[in-house]
Amino acid sequence: MLLRLLRILWVITRFRLDTLIPLERLPWILRTLLRLSPLRLVPIGKRSRGARLRLALESLGPIFVKFGQVLSTRRDLLPGDIADEMRRLQDQVPPFPGVQARAVVEDELGMTVALAFARFDAEPLASASIAQVHGARLHTGEEVVVKIIRPGIDRVMRQDMALMYRFAQLLALVPEARRLRPVEVVRDYEATLFDELDLHKEAANTSQLKRNFKNSPLLYVPAIHWELTRQRMMVQERIYGIPVADMAALEAQETDLKRLAERGVEIFFTQVFRDNFFHADMHPGNIFVAREHPRDPQYIAIDCGIVGSLTREDQDYLARNLLAFFHQDYYEVAALHIESGWVGEHTRANEFAAAIRTVCEPILEKPLKDISFGQVLLGLFQTARRFDMEVQPQLVLLQKTLLNIEGLGRQLYPDLDLWTTAKPFLEQWMQERAGALGFWESLKRQAPELTRQLPELPVLAHQALSQMEQEKRQRRRQGEALGGIRHQLVREGRRGRRLRLGLLLVALALAWQPLAQWAAGQPWPALTAAVIGLALLAWY
Repeated sequence: MLLRLLRILWVITRFRLDTLIPLERLPWILRTLLRLSPLRLVPIGKRSRGARLRLALESLGPIFVKFGQVLSTRRDLLPGDIADEMRRLQDQVPPFPGVQARAVVEDELGMTVALAFARFDAEPLASASIAQVHGARLHTGEEVVVKIIRPGIDRVMRQDMALMYRFAQLLALVPEARRLRPVEVVRDYEATLFDELDLHKEAANTSQLKRNFKNSPLLYVPAIHWELTRQRMMVQERIYGIPVADMAALEAQETDLKRLAERGVEIFFTQVFRDNFFHADMHPGNIFVAREHPRDPQYIAIDCGIVGSLTREDQDYLARNLLAFFHQDYYEVAALHIESGWVGEHTRANEFAAAIRTVCEPILEKPLKDISFGQVLLGLFQTARRFDMEVQPQLVLLQKTLLNIEGLGRQLYPDLDLWTTAKPFLEQWMQERAGALGFWESLKRQAPELTRQLPELPVLAHQALSQMEQEKRQRRRQGEALGGIRHQLVREGRRGRRLRLGLLLVALALAWQPLAQWAAGQPWPALTAAVIGLALLAWY
């Protein structure tokens, strides 16, 4: 771990990442330390600041590349030159040699590449942080892509996660940062990140997402070839869509960008609320647009290594919170946060509502180009300090996906009104969930279990009544036993007082003559105190 930490420090020095820190925003002490730092002796070179940051992230490995991928979707928060470089991390990470890729395929399948494929391209189609993709053709003539995990990547990831845990544990020692639950957040991130190393899981996620959007005009998911899929390799149908970030190509075929942006929002809410299974890595490198029907565009999704889901309670709270935001009912938002335990139990709803109103009121009823969820989240983060709001690890993936959707919508159609697009969907979902249709669907889901338990109801009722009667008799026996104990304690107390009184009288009798002589020479207050003391000893 020490070597890995030294390497991180070396990369920071080599690419002079200290120059990216806005000195004017730092306290004067930190400004002075940075200006006097030995790092300033290292030449910056001719590369741009964005290129230096991209190369540093690539040098540090997959966890840091993932961080850059998230940054690439937030052009509103980054300077243009840095955002352009971060976008290259989505599918332009330096590849590993094709010889190693063939070796992984042959090791996983237990056969030569020639036996498995009619053609296998040594040059990768795309290279990402954890895996890379090669084109191939099956012996049946079908064009496919082969996704292969980078050799030795798990060792580097484990070192980076160990460092992240150390930083999270140090952060947890700071009282103001403890509510962020940094260790829990890192643990959840670790689970999702290491799931990407098992392509069996990604293949299963892909099949599930394809089933959820079967015959849907919104989203197409390429099919998996299970007979050629293993833990470190996956074979999938090849698609020929347009990368969603290629605005020139989308505009050249006259794609309806407004409809495309609205469908992106609809897909997100459909996954979260209808299916409770959402693609949680929706950066532009994983999203394509079908070339057919540009006036009625359809998305294509790949790379389902990271998916998320919510509990039924979190779904309800999230939907009710969003609807309350849409209706500008900030008191309801505050009440829901208190009810769910996301803020301190002693929080006053009216004060919390007023704080939320101050942050959120300026952004509502504006087009997406004028709204930054990053700024909103930052404002809520600052407000939360007053109310002990804790980060919910189960919602971290959802927040990340929402930020990706915002960046995608901002790129496709800056005038998209996210509120107007999402509100009808949520209202319909809540009506179906809480209305008669929702009750009927819930009843149908539970019908098999109810049918199975129905013949057992008489036996269960008899067992419940017998248990109640047994508990009643047990409570009666316990009451009788407690009464006997109390009676015994009273008797023992009386016997103890009689014993103490007898011993006191015997002692007085034996010491009567010395005590009488002593009492004759004492004033009446001392005699009174002595009598009271003897009385207390006898009573106790």
